[in-house]
Amino acid sequence: MKYCSQCGASVASRIPPGDNRPRFVCDGCQTVHYQNPRIVAGCLATWEEQVLLCRRAIEPRRGFWTLPAGFMENGETLQQAAARETLEEACAVVRDLQLYTLFDLPHIDQVYLFFRAELASPAFAPGEESLEVRLFRQDDIPWSELAFPTVGRTLECFFADRALQAFPVRNETLAPLRGAATKA
Repeated sequence: MKYCSQCGASVASRIPPGDNRPRFVCDGCQTVHYQNPRIVAGCLATWEEQVLLCRRAIEPRRGFWTLPAGFMENGETLQQAAARETLEEACAVVRDLQLYTLFDLPHIDQVYLFFRAELASPAFAPGEESLEVRLFRQDDIPWSELAFPTVGRTLECFFADRALQAFPVRNETLAPLRGAATKA
């Protein structure tokens, strides 16, 4: 950040009085500009014994498979964000959303939240951000072609939990992969 969004003056990184972290502070009006983690919301949507995956049409990780998810918008709830992303990426309507996995990714300033959900019908199609959308049985998941660790971990938990018919809400911190891209 170089300029204040309030008055246009230059900003400097410093610790404001009463704070303990460097923040961008306006040299003119003294506005403190806080930068907070971004929230990514998505769905692990199922139809019968299958899960819905989307092949990404955008970077990062174009061509890899993912659960439908994306950045939460202002003015929406987490459930609304997850359902909207599923509709945008897979042209699919979901119901019965239940919070399932939460991942803290402090190395990229993101928090991921996935909901378990059911498809309202088996109707789906690629949205603008997807090359392909398919239902997969557990044995057919393209594990080596998953876009992000958050997706793989959510699917691992789901299949283990489904075998036990117990779906606790899980919260984990994921560290960066060595030698891998730094996106979730």
